[in-house]
Amino acid sequence: MKKYIISLLALLSFFSLPALATETTVTPTINTGDTAWMIVAIAFVLMMSIPGLALFYGGLVRRKNILSVFMQVFILVAAISVQWVVFGYSNAFGTNSIEALRPFIGGFDWAFLKGIGINDLSPYFISNSQLAADGSDIGTIPHIIFIMFQCMFAVITPALIIGAFAERIKFKGFLVLSILWAIIVYNPVAHWVWSADGWLLALGALDFAGGAVVHINAGIAALVIAIMLGKRRDYKGHALPPHNIPFVAIGAALLWVGWFGFNAGSGLAADGLAANALMVTHIAAASAAFVWAILDWIVGKKPTLVGISTGAVGGLVAITPAAGFVDVTGALAIGILVSLVCFFMVATIKPKLGYDDSLDAFGVHGIGGVVGALAVGFLANPSIQESYSGAFYGNWNQVGIQILSVLAVAAYSAIMTFILFKITDKFIGVRASDKDEAVGLDETMHHETAYTVFD
Repeated sequence: MKKYIISLLALLSFFSLPALATETTVTPTINTGDTAWMIVAIAFVLMMSIPGLALFYGGLVRRKNILSVFMQVFILVAAISVQWVVFGYSNAFGTNSIEALRPFIGGFDWAFLKGIGINDLSPYFISNSQLAADGSDIGTIPHIIFIMFQCMFAVITPALIIGAFAERIKFKGFLVLSILWAIIVYNPVAHWVWSADGWLLALGALDFAGGAVVHINAGIAALVIAIMLGKRRDYKGHALPPHNIPFVAIGAALLWVGWFGFNAGSGLAADGLAANALMVTHIAAASAAFVWAILDWIVGKKPTLVGISTGAVGGLVAITPAAGFVDVTGALAIGILVSLVCFFMVATIKPKLGYDDSLDAFGVHGIGGVVGALAVGFLANPSIQESYSGAFYGNWNQVGIQILSVLAVAAYSAIMTFILFKITDKFIGVRASDKDEAVGLDETMHHETAYTVFD
Protein backbone atom coordinates (compact mmCIF):
# COMPACT_ATOMS: atom_id res chain seq x y z
CA MET A 1 0.00 0.00 0.00
CA LYS A 2 2.82 2.35 0.89
CA LYS A 3 4.35 1.73 -2.54
CA TYR A 4 1.14 2.82 -4.29
CA ILE A 5 0.85 6.01 -2.24
CA ILE A 6 4.45 7.00 -3.09
CA SER A 7 3.78 6.34 -6.78
CA LEU A 8 0.62 8.47 -6.70
CA LEU A 9 2.41 11.38 -5.04
CA ALA A 10 5.19 11.19 -7.61
CA LEU A 11 2.65 11.25 -10.42
CA LEU A 12 0.88 14.28 -8.97
CA SER A 13 4.22 16.08 -8.55
CA PHE A 14 5.05 15.40 -12.18
CA PHE A 15 1.84 17.05 -13.39
CA SER A 16 2.16 20.01 -11.01
CA LEU A 17 5.74 20.93 -11.94
CA PRO A 18 5.00 22.46 -15.38
CA ALA A 19 2.34 24.74 -13.85
CA LEU A 20 4.74 25.90 -11.17
CA ALA A 21 7.51 26.44 -13.70
CA THR A 22 5.21 28.37 -16.03
CA GLU A 23 4.03 30.56 -13.18
CA THR A 24 7.53 31.62 -12.21
CA THR A 25 9.01 32.14 -15.70
CA VAL A 26 6.36 34.37 -17.36
CA THR A 27 7.95 37.42 -18.96
CA PRO A 28 6.30 40.32 -20.79
CA THR A 29 6.17 39.79 -24.55
CA ILE A 30 4.98 41.68 -27.60
CA ASN A 31 1.29 41.08 -28.27
CA THR A 32 0.81 40.76 -32.02
CA GLY A 33 -2.87 41.74 -31.89
CA ASP A 34 -2.19 44.95 -29.96
CA THR A 35 0.76 45.75 -32.21
CA ALA A 36 -1.23 45.19 -35.40
CA TRP A 37 -4.02 47.46 -34.14
CA MET A 38 -1.55 50.19 -33.21
CA ILE A 39 0.06 50.08 -36.68
CA VAL A 40 -3.41 50.64 -38.15
CA ALA A 41 -4.08 53.44 -35.64
CA ILE A 42 -0.82 55.16 -36.64
CA ALA A 43 -1.87 55.07 -40.31
CA PHE A 44 -5.30 56.46 -39.37
CA VAL A 45 -3.81 59.39 -37.47
CA LEU A 46 -1.38 60.20 -40.29
CA MET A 47 -4.37 60.18 -42.65
CA MET A 48 -5.92 62.88 -40.46
CA SER A 49 -3.10 65.27 -41.40
CA ILE A 50 -2.50 64.19 -44.97
CA PRO A 51 -4.87 64.24 -46.72
CA GLY A 52 -7.66 64.87 -44.14
CA LEU A 53 -6.73 68.21 -42.60
CA ALA A 54 -5.14 69.42 -45.84
CA LEU A 55 -8.41 68.84 -47.73
CA PHE A 56 -10.60 70.24 -44.95
CA TYR A 57 -8.61 73.45 -44.60
CA GLY A 58 -7.72 73.61 -48.31
CA GLY A 59 -11.35 73.51 -49.36
CA LEU A 60 -12.26 76.33 -46.97
CA VAL A 61 -9.75 78.84 -48.36
CA ARG A 62 -9.92 80.57 -51.74
CA ARG A 63 -8.64 78.79 -54.84
CA LYS A 64 -5.49 80.94 -54.97
CA ASN A 65 -4.35 79.63 -51.57
CA ILE A 66 -5.22 75.93 -51.52
CA LEU A 67 -1.70 74.76 -52.39
CA SER A 68 -0.18 76.90 -49.66
CA VAL A 69 -2.37 75.09 -47.12
CA PHE A 70 -1.42 71.68 -48.55
CA MET A 71 2.26 72.63 -48.51
CA GLN A 72 2.08 73.85 -44.91
CA VAL A 73 0.53 70.57 -43.74
CA PHE A 74 2.96 68.44 -45.75
CA ILE A 75 6.08 70.27 -44.57
CA LEU A 76 5.01 69.91 -40.94
CA VAL A 77 4.53 66.16 -41.35
CA ALA A 78 8.12 66.03 -42.59
CA ALA A 79 9.83 68.54 -40.31
CA ILE A 80 8.12 67.62 -37.03
CA SER A 81 8.71 63.90 -37.63
CA VAL A 82 12.44 64.55 -37.96
CA GLN A 83 12.44 66.73 -34.85
CA TRP A 84 10.55 64.04 -32.96
CA VAL A 85 13.09 61.25 -33.43
CA VAL A 86 16.12 63.53 -33.03
CA PHE A 87 15.13 64.82 -29.59
CA GLY A 88 11.40 65.62 -29.42
CA TYR A 89 10.28 62.25 -28.10
CA SER A 90 13.01 62.26 -25.49
CA ASN A 91 12.00 65.76 -24.37
CA ALA A 92 8.33 64.83 -24.20
CA PHE A 93 8.51 61.35 -22.63
CA GLY A 94 12.04 60.94 -21.30
CA THR A 95 13.38 61.63 -17.82
CA ASN A 96 15.41 64.75 -17.16
CA SER A 97 18.76 64.25 -15.41
CA ILE A 98 18.07 67.45 -13.45
CA GLU A 99 15.55 66.39 -10.82
CA ALA A 100 13.98 69.83 -10.43
CA LEU A 101 13.10 69.90 -14.14
CA ARG A 102 11.61 66.41 -14.35
CA PRO A 103 7.97 67.46 -13.89
CA PHE A 104 8.27 70.02 -16.71
CA ILE A 105 10.49 68.65 -19.49
CA GLY A 106 12.27 65.42 -20.34
CA GLY A 107 15.95 64.98 -21.09
CA PHE A 108 17.99 63.66 -24.01
CA ASP A 109 18.57 60.04 -23.02
CA TRP A 110 16.40 58.86 -25.91
CA ALA A 111 17.75 61.39 -28.46
CA PHE A 112 18.00 59.73 -31.89
CA LEU A 113 16.10 56.89 -30.14
CA LYS A 114 19.39 55.84 -28.57
CA GLY A 115 19.26 52.51 -26.77
CA ILE A 116 15.76 51.59 -28.00
CA GLY A 117 15.73 48.21 -29.72
CA ILE A 118 13.14 46.97 -32.19
CA ASN A 119 11.87 44.33 -29.75
CA ASP A 120 11.88 46.51 -26.62
CA LEU A 121 8.45 46.82 -25.04
CA SER A 122 6.84 50.21 -24.60
CA PRO A 123 7.27 51.48 -21.04
CA TYR A 124 3.78 53.02 -21.36
CA PHE A 125 0.92 50.58 -21.20
CA ILE A 126 -2.08 52.92 -21.43
CA SER A 127 -2.58 56.64 -21.79
CA ASN A 128 -2.48 58.44 -18.42
CA SER A 129 -0.58 55.57 -16.78
CA GLN A 130 2.70 55.73 -14.95
CA LEU A 131 5.96 54.46 -16.38
CA ALA A 132 6.47 50.98 -14.94
CA ALA A 133 9.35 51.22 -12.48
CA ASP A 134 9.69 47.50 -11.86
CA GLY A 135 8.49 46.12 -15.17
CA SER A 136 5.42 44.52 -13.60
CA ASP A 137 3.08 46.73 -15.59
CA ILE A 138 4.52 47.24 -19.02
CA GLY A 139 3.21 47.70 -22.52
CA THR A 140 2.37 44.93 -24.95
CA ILE A 141 3.59 46.80 -28.04
CA PRO A 142 7.12 47.65 -29.22
CA HIS A 143 8.51 50.88 -27.84
CA ILE A 144 9.07 52.19 -31.38
CA ILE A 145 5.36 51.74 -32.12
CA PHE A 146 4.51 53.97 -29.15
CA ILE A 147 7.07 56.51 -30.38
CA MET A 148 5.57 56.48 -33.86
CA PHE A 149 2.02 56.82 -32.54
CA GLN A 150 2.99 59.83 -30.45
CA CYS A 151 4.83 61.28 -33.46
CA MET A 152 1.50 61.55 -35.29
CA PHE A 153 0.12 63.67 -32.41
CA ALA A 154 3.20 65.89 -32.49
CA VAL A 155 2.69 66.37 -36.24
CA ILE A 156 -1.01 67.25 -36.29
CA THR A 157 -0.98 69.69 -33.36
CA PRO A 158 0.94 72.55 -35.03
CA ALA A 159 -0.87 71.70 -38.29
CA LEU A 160 -4.19 72.57 -36.64
CA ILE A 161 -2.94 76.11 -36.03
CA ILE A 162 -2.73 76.66 -39.81
CA GLY A 163 -6.47 77.31 -39.84
CA ALA A 164 -6.03 80.57 -37.92
CA PHE A 165 -3.54 82.30 -40.22
CA ALA A 166 -4.41 80.78 -43.61
CA GLU A 167 -4.03 83.03 -46.69
CA ARG A 168 -1.74 85.64 -45.16
CA ILE A 169 1.50 84.14 -43.77
CA LYS A 170 4.99 83.95 -45.26
CA PHE A 171 6.10 80.37 -45.77
CA LYS A 172 9.55 80.86 -44.23
CA GLY A 173 8.16 82.60 -41.16
CA PHE A 174 5.46 79.96 -40.81
CA LEU A 175 7.97 77.09 -40.92
CA VAL A 176 10.39 78.56 -38.38
CA LEU A 177 7.58 79.58 -36.02
CA SER A 178 5.94 76.14 -36.26
CA ILE A 179 9.14 74.21 -35.55
CA LEU A 180 10.01 76.45 -32.60
CA TRP A 181 6.46 76.07 -31.28
CA ALA A 182 6.65 72.27 -31.50
CA ILE A 183 9.91 72.22 -29.54
CA ILE A 184 9.17 74.86 -26.91
CA VAL A 185 5.41 74.51 -26.48
CA TYR A 186 4.16 71.10 -27.63
CA ASN A 187 6.93 68.90 -26.22
CA PRO A 188 6.79 70.34 -22.68
CA VAL A 189 2.98 70.24 -22.53
CA ALA A 190 2.97 66.61 -23.71
CA HIS A 191 5.47 65.90 -20.93
CA TRP A 192 3.28 67.60 -18.30
CA VAL A 193 0.18 65.59 -19.18
CA TRP A 194 1.36 62.22 -20.51
CA SER A 195 4.88 61.56 -19.25
CA ALA A 196 5.40 59.49 -16.11
CA ASP A 197 7.21 62.49 -14.59
CA GLY A 198 4.66 65.13 -15.68
CA TRP A 199 3.28 67.43 -13.01
CA LEU A 200 -0.26 67.51 -14.41
CA LEU A 201 -0.36 63.72 -14.63
CA ALA A 202 0.80 63.53 -11.01
CA LEU A 203 -1.95 65.98 -10.08
CA GLY A 204 -4.52 63.64 -11.65
CA ALA A 205 -5.46 65.56 -14.82
CA LEU A 206 -7.39 63.40 -17.30
CA ASP A 207 -6.60 63.77 -20.98
CA PHE A 208 -7.05 60.48 -22.75
CA ALA A 209 -6.05 61.49 -26.29
CA GLY A 210 -5.14 65.17 -26.36
CA GLY A 211 -7.85 67.64 -25.35
CA ALA A 212 -5.29 69.79 -23.56
CA VAL A 213 -2.08 68.61 -25.21
CA VAL A 214 -3.42 68.92 -28.77
CA HIS A 215 -6.58 70.99 -29.06
CA ILE A 216 -6.43 73.58 -26.27
CA ASN A 217 -2.70 73.97 -26.88
CA ALA A 218 -3.14 74.53 -30.63
CA GLY A 219 -6.37 76.51 -30.30
CA ILE A 220 -4.90 79.10 -27.93
CA ALA A 221 -1.79 79.44 -30.11
CA ALA A 222 -4.08 79.89 -33.12
CA LEU A 223 -5.92 82.77 -31.47
CA VAL A 224 -2.68 84.51 -30.44
CA ILE A 225 -1.16 84.23 -33.92
CA ALA A 226 -4.38 85.33 -35.64
CA ILE A 227 -4.53 88.50 -33.52
CA MET A 228 -0.82 89.28 -33.83
CA LEU A 229 -0.74 88.62 -37.57
CA GLY A 230 -3.75 90.82 -38.22
CA LYS A 231 -6.77 90.35 -40.43
CA ARG A 232 -6.73 89.42 -44.07
CA ARG A 233 -6.80 92.56 -46.20
CA ASP A 234 -10.29 91.83 -47.54
CA TYR A 235 -11.76 90.35 -44.36
CA LYS A 236 -15.21 91.84 -43.71
CA GLY A 237 -15.86 90.40 -40.27
CA HIS A 238 -17.42 87.17 -41.48
CA ALA A 239 -16.27 83.96 -43.15
CA LEU A 240 -15.15 84.24 -46.77
CA PRO A 241 -16.85 81.75 -49.10
CA PRO A 242 -14.92 78.46 -49.37
CA HIS A 243 -13.78 77.65 -52.89
CA ASN A 244 -14.39 73.87 -52.80
CA ILE A 245 -17.05 72.56 -50.41
CA PRO A 246 -16.72 68.92 -51.57
CA PHE A 247 -13.06 69.07 -50.43
CA VAL A 248 -14.28 70.31 -47.03
CA ALA A 249 -16.70 67.39 -46.69
CA ILE A 250 -14.14 64.81 -47.86
CA GLY A 251 -11.57 66.23 -45.45
CA ALA A 252 -14.06 66.13 -42.56
CA ALA A 253 -14.97 62.54 -43.44
CA LEU A 254 -11.31 61.50 -43.44
CA LEU A 255 -10.82 63.24 -40.09
CA TRP A 256 -13.84 61.37 -38.70
CA VAL A 257 -12.46 57.98 -39.78
CA GLY A 258 -8.90 58.86 -38.74
CA TRP A 259 -10.11 59.94 -35.31
CA PHE A 260 -10.89 56.30 -34.51
CA GLY A 261 -7.14 55.72 -34.53
CA PHE A 262 -6.53 58.98 -32.66
CA ASN A 263 -8.83 58.09 -29.75
CA ALA A 264 -9.23 54.30 -29.78
CA GLY A 265 -5.49 53.92 -30.34
CA SER A 266 -4.70 55.93 -27.21
CA GLY A 267 -5.43 52.94 -25.01
CA LEU A 268 -2.41 51.26 -26.67
CA ALA A 269 -4.17 47.89 -26.90
CA ALA A 270 -6.90 46.09 -28.86
CA ASP A 271 -9.30 45.65 -25.95
CA GLY A 272 -12.56 46.81 -24.41
CA LEU A 273 -11.22 50.26 -23.63
CA ALA A 274 -10.36 50.77 -27.30
CA ALA A 275 -13.83 49.57 -28.25
CA ASN A 276 -15.48 52.06 -25.89
CA ALA A 277 -13.23 54.89 -27.11
CA LEU A 278 -14.20 54.10 -30.71
CA MET A 279 -17.90 53.98 -29.89
CA VAL A 280 -18.04 57.24 -27.91
CA THR A 281 -15.89 59.00 -30.54
CA HIS A 282 -18.43 58.15 -33.22
CA ILE A 283 -21.47 59.04 -31.11
CA ALA A 284 -20.04 62.41 -30.02
CA ALA A 285 -19.21 63.31 -33.63
CA ALA A 286 -22.64 62.19 -34.84
CA SER A 287 -24.59 64.08 -32.19
CA ALA A 288 -22.49 67.23 -32.67
CA ALA A 289 -22.90 67.11 -36.45
CA PHE A 290 -26.65 66.65 -36.14
CA VAL A 291 -27.08 69.49 -33.64
CA TRP A 292 -24.92 71.87 -35.75
CA ALA A 293 -27.06 71.11 -38.82
CA ILE A 294 -30.22 71.92 -36.83
CA LEU A 295 -28.68 75.16 -35.54
CA ASP A 296 -27.71 76.08 -39.11
CA TRP A 297 -31.26 75.39 -40.19
CA ILE A 298 -32.77 77.53 -37.43
CA VAL A 299 -30.35 80.47 -37.57
CA GLY A 300 -29.45 80.54 -41.26
CA LYS A 301 -32.73 79.07 -42.57
CA LYS A 302 -30.82 76.34 -44.47
CA PRO A 303 -28.69 73.40 -43.29
CA THR A 304 -25.23 73.54 -44.89
CA LEU A 305 -22.59 70.94 -45.73
CA VAL A 306 -19.85 73.18 -44.30
CA GLY A 307 -21.87 73.48 -41.09
CA ILE A 308 -22.44 69.77 -40.56
CA SER A 309 -18.76 69.09 -41.38
CA THR A 310 -17.66 71.68 -38.82
CA GLY A 311 -20.02 70.25 -36.22
CA ALA A 312 -18.63 66.75 -36.71
CA VAL A 313 -15.08 68.03 -36.19
CA GLY A 314 -16.19 69.89 -33.06
CA GLY A 315 -17.65 66.69 -31.63
CA LEU A 316 -14.46 64.79 -32.40
CA VAL A 317 -12.39 67.47 -30.69
CA ALA A 318 -14.51 67.52 -27.52
CA ILE A 319 -14.65 63.74 -27.03
CA THR A 320 -10.86 63.42 -27.40
CA PRO A 321 -9.90 64.02 -23.74
CA ALA A 322 -12.88 61.99 -22.52
CA ALA A 323 -12.89 58.98 -24.87
CA GLY A 324 -11.28 56.63 -22.34
CA PHE A 325 -13.38 57.79 -19.40
CA VAL A 326 -17.02 58.32 -20.47
CA ASP A 327 -19.85 56.08 -21.64
CA VAL A 328 -22.29 56.61 -24.50
CA THR A 329 -24.53 58.90 -22.43
CA GLY A 330 -21.54 61.09 -21.67
CA ALA A 331 -20.60 61.13 -25.35
CA LEU A 332 -24.09 62.29 -26.34
CA ALA A 333 -23.96 65.07 -23.76
CA ILE A 334 -20.52 66.20 -24.93
CA GLY A 335 -21.56 66.18 -28.59
CA ILE A 336 -24.66 68.28 -27.97
CA LEU A 337 -22.89 70.71 -25.65
CA VAL A 338 -19.88 71.32 -27.89
CA SER A 339 -22.04 72.16 -30.91
CA LEU A 340 -24.04 74.68 -28.92
CA VAL A 341 -20.93 76.35 -27.50
CA CYS A 342 -18.79 76.32 -30.66
CA PHE A 343 -21.65 77.47 -32.90
CA PHE A 344 -22.16 80.44 -30.59
CA MET A 345 -18.41 81.20 -30.63
CA VAL A 346 -18.13 81.02 -34.41
CA ALA A 347 -21.41 82.68 -35.35
CA THR A 348 -21.68 85.35 -32.64
CA ILE A 349 -18.57 85.95 -30.54
CA LYS A 350 -15.98 85.97 -33.35
CA PRO A 351 -17.83 88.58 -35.48
CA LYS A 352 -18.40 90.76 -32.40
CA LEU A 353 -14.75 90.68 -31.33
CA GLY A 354 -13.53 91.04 -34.91
CA TYR A 355 -10.48 88.75 -34.86
CA ASP A 356 -9.74 86.86 -38.07
CA ASP A 357 -9.45 83.21 -37.10
CA SER A 358 -9.62 82.26 -40.78
CA LEU A 359 -10.93 78.70 -40.50
CA ASP A 360 -12.04 78.71 -36.84
CA ALA A 361 -9.07 76.86 -35.41
CA PHE A 362 -9.67 78.57 -32.06
CA GLY A 363 -13.46 78.54 -32.27
CA VAL A 364 -13.63 74.79 -32.91
CA HIS A 365 -10.40 73.23 -31.65
CA GLY A 366 -9.57 75.58 -28.80
CA ILE A 367 -13.10 75.97 -27.46
CA GLY A 368 -14.03 72.37 -28.26
CA GLY A 369 -10.97 71.18 -26.37
CA VAL A 370 -11.95 73.25 -23.34
CA VAL A 371 -15.50 71.86 -23.42
CA GLY A 372 -14.22 68.28 -23.56
CA ALA A 373 -11.53 68.76 -20.91
CA LEU A 374 -14.01 70.26 -18.44
CA ALA A 375 -16.78 67.78 -19.30
CA VAL A 376 -14.62 64.80 -18.39
CA GLY A 377 -14.31 66.29 -14.90
CA PHE A 378 -18.06 65.79 -14.51
CA LEU A 379 -18.71 62.74 -16.69
CA ALA A 380 -15.78 60.37 -16.07
CA ASN A 381 -17.50 57.06 -15.31
CA PRO A 382 -15.75 54.46 -13.14
CA SER A 383 -17.52 51.70 -15.11
CA ILE A 384 -15.16 52.53 -17.99
CA GLN A 385 -11.97 52.75 -15.92
CA GLU A 386 -12.55 52.08 -12.25
CA SER A 387 -9.68 54.31 -11.13
CA TYR A 388 -11.25 57.45 -12.63
CA SER A 389 -14.50 59.19 -11.75
CA GLY A 390 -16.01 62.63 -12.19
CA ALA A 391 -18.28 64.90 -10.20
CA PHE A 392 -21.46 63.10 -11.27
CA TYR A 393 -20.01 59.94 -9.73
CA GLY A 394 -18.95 61.55 -6.47
CA ASN A 395 -15.50 62.98 -7.26
CA TRP A 396 -15.90 66.76 -7.36
CA ASN A 397 -12.14 67.21 -6.97
CA GLN A 398 -11.72 66.14 -10.59
CA VAL A 399 -13.49 69.29 -11.79
CA GLY A 400 -10.96 71.52 -10.05
CA ILE A 401 -8.06 69.48 -11.43
CA GLN A 402 -9.46 69.77 -14.97
CA ILE A 403 -9.92 73.54 -14.62
CA LEU A 404 -6.34 73.91 -13.43
CA SER A 405 -5.01 71.83 -16.32
CA VAL A 406 -6.96 73.91 -18.86
CA LEU A 407 -5.73 77.19 -17.38
CA ALA A 408 -2.11 75.99 -17.13
CA VAL A 409 -1.93 74.77 -20.72
CA ALA A 410 -3.78 77.81 -22.08
CA ALA A 411 -1.56 80.28 -20.22
CA TYR A 412 1.68 78.56 -21.20
CA SER A 413 0.63 78.24 -24.85
CA ALA A 414 -0.48 81.89 -25.04
CA ILE A 415 2.65 83.34 -23.42
CA MET A 416 5.16 81.21 -25.31
CA THR A 417 3.37 81.64 -28.65
CA PHE A 418 3.44 85.42 -28.18
CA ILE A 419 7.19 85.35 -27.46
CA LEU A 420 8.01 82.98 -30.34
CA PHE A 421 5.94 85.07 -32.76
CA LYS A 422 7.79 88.23 -31.74
CA ILE A 423 11.19 86.59 -32.19
CA THR A 424 10.32 85.04 -35.55
CA ASP A 425 8.78 88.25 -36.85
CA LYS A 426 11.82 90.31 -35.82
CA PHE A 427 14.43 88.12 -37.51
CA ILE A 428 12.50 86.57 -40.43
CA GLY A 429 9.10 88.20 -40.83
CA VAL A 430 5.78 86.42 -40.61
CA ARG A 431 3.14 88.42 -42.46
CA ALA A 432 2.92 88.09 -46.25
CA SER A 433 3.07 91.36 -48.22
CA ASP A 434 -0.09 93.00 -49.54
CA LYS A 435 0.91 92.04 -53.08
CA ASP A 436 1.57 88.40 -52.20
CA GLU A 437 -1.73 88.18 -50.39
CA ALA A 438 -3.63 89.76 -53.28
CA VAL A 439 -2.08 87.51 -55.93
CA GLY A 440 -2.35 84.42 -53.73
CA LEU A 441 0.18 82.42 -51.76
CA ASP A 442 0.15 79.47 -54.18
CA GLU A 443 1.83 81.49 -56.88
CA THR A 444 3.91 83.90 -54.80
CA MET A 445 5.23 81.41 -52.22
CA HIS A 446 5.37 78.20 -54.27
CA HIS A 447 5.18 79.21 -57.93
CA GLU A 448 2.32 76.78 -58.51
CA THR A 449 -1.40 76.98 -59.20
CA ALA A 450 -3.98 74.37 -58.32
CA TYR A 451 -6.28 74.96 -61.25
CA THR A 452 -5.32 75.49 -64.88
CA VAL A 453 -7.71 77.08 -67.37
CA PHE A 454 -7.36 75.78 -70.94
CA ASP A 455 -8.59 77.62 -74.02
